[in-house]
Amino acid sequence: MGEDVRLRAVVALAQGMAAAHTPREFWRAAALGSCDGLDGTFAALSVWERDLGRLKVLVNAGERAAGEEEFPDSETYPVHQFPEITEFLHEQWAGGGEPDAWVETAGDRVPTGRVTGLRKRGRGCCVVAPIVLHGRAWGELYVARPPEAKPFTREDADFATVLAAVVAAGIAQAERLEEVRKLAFTDPLTGLANRRAVDTRLDEAIERYRVDGSVVSLLVCDLNGLKRVNDTHGHAVGDRLLERFGSVLSRCGARLPGALAARLGGDEFCLLTVGPTADEVVAVAEELCVRAAELELGEGVACGVASTGDPIGPLRSARRLFRLADAAQYQAKAARSAKPVVAGRDGTVIRLADAPPGARDRRRFRDAPPVEPPSSVGPLPDPLPGSLPEPSPGPLPDGPPEGPPREP
Repeated sequence: MGEDVRLRAVVALAQGMAAAHTPREFWRAAALGSCDGLDGTFAALSVWERDLGRLKVLVNAGERAAGEEEFPDSETYPVHQFPEITEFLHEQWAGGGEPDAWVETAGDRVPTGRVTGLRKRGRGCCVVAPIVLHGRAWGELYVARPPEAKPFTREDADFATVLAAVVAAGIAQAERLEEVRKLAFTDPLTGLANRRAVDTRLDEAIERYRVDGSVVSLLVCDLNGLKRVNDTHGHAVGDRLLERFGSVLSRCGARLPGALAARLGGDEFCLLTVGPTADEVVAVAEELCVRAAELELGEGVACGVASTGDPIGPLRSARRLFRLADAAQYQAKAARSAKPVVAGRDGTVIRLADAPPGARDRRRFRDAPPVEPPSSVGPLPDPLPGSLPEPSPGPLPDGPPEGPPREP
């Protein structure tokens, strides 16, 4: 195979991996690109599960034998069945050797695990290239040819080592992108989802509600007493209180399949569910209130719930569900309720959510009884979720209407 052909194979492999959008697409692109580059008919990508002492196959690509699945759930091989791996890891590489590939054929006299596998699946030869990531063995690239094809050569093995290095670079890049994604959708203090993740998931949930009527529920809560803890004991102690409450929220949310636990910012948290009934979500909210009240230094939590499973009226957008849950939480805060307030079950929440800005300004009703909106004023367009300004410690005099929504 000429140098130009192999160079094009390397470029095609890198481009194929870069175009992948999911892990499975990436695995398939890595296997197929390597298979094409080595003129093989079958390729597999496996990861070394170091703690379990086994190789786990991620993808089987190309001409699969009977019983081979493209993305197997449980195709694993104990490392002790492949002594060449142990030899490579603990003798050659540890002694300063390079992570070179090697070739095996079905006609080899020593019936290693791979030779047995070649014979069993009707293949003639294979080349195995270790994949090294961050200085450690990550897994392997395996490419095979049929019995009638020309066996792999030492030159093919050298090129397989190059392809394995390209795959390793792609894996490293994919890991970095995944880390960036996690940072973009994760609250760094609590490890919960952040506001951006909630907005994305809520839009998807409302679309599902419109398609098949799935119950969508949003629990919004405000941790009481955080400012006092920060002022009295310092922000480090306040951060620990936030972390502990985040753990409580996550633990309670685990009772609801698929629930997304998130910190919206400051002392505000939420739980988003799709599927569980409104009563199930309210029961979890009640448990959350009880557990939050038991936190050392905390003063409990104000909790509001809005669910499409309750009579909340037409749901024009995801913003309205968020506003209803927000208003229910404010109502719980104003009443210093030890239990959650539920939109559609508390007569004032929907009116509060639909009130004009001056009547539902959190600065005015957060620590005071809610203001009834004038009957002549109709509902306003939905604001962005969380667009209301942060509260001051106590009620303020009447001020100007709310400013523009803040960016999430």
